Amino acid sequence: MSNPTQPWEQLTTALVDTGVFIHWFRGDRYALQFFRDPQRTLYYAKATRKELLREPIRTAEATRIKAFLNRFRLVNPDDQIAVKFSELVQKYGYLRMHPADALIAATAWDKNLPLLTSNTRHFLAIEEITVIRFTPASFSEAQRLSPLGTRDW
Repeated sequence: MSNPTQPWEQLTTALVDTGVFIHWFRGDRYALQFFRDPQRTLYYAKATRKELLREPIRTAEATRIKAFLNRFRLVNPDDQIAVKFSELVQKYGYLRMHPADALIAATAWDKNLPLLTSNTRHFLAIEEITVIRFTPASFSEAQRLSPLGTRDW
């Protein structure tokens, strides 16, 4: 079922952050819908791959993650991304504590791709990139069902 209020539904190309992949692996129906659209060209940063395959991880789970990631375009860091990484860390000091996020942001900036993320906290302040919030179905439904708009769990 479609939720037309989600800005990610209009995306035809994007750099996808780690959290959105995690929602897919957990079976979130909005994530499943997003990744199933054959009209989208999706990219992910090397840092995202590293975060998803971080140990401890079972061999079967690693195999499943790698097979899923193979459906999308990996962006490896290059000299231009390294320069943008340095510029972002210098401009936004808090990124020194979050190098993976800085590398993901630098990748989005260098490739001129909107960044789709479920965790906007480290990205919204970065003027050089366009950040699109991915709200998983489980959170959207909890917001809709709760009279106060807050989670009860």
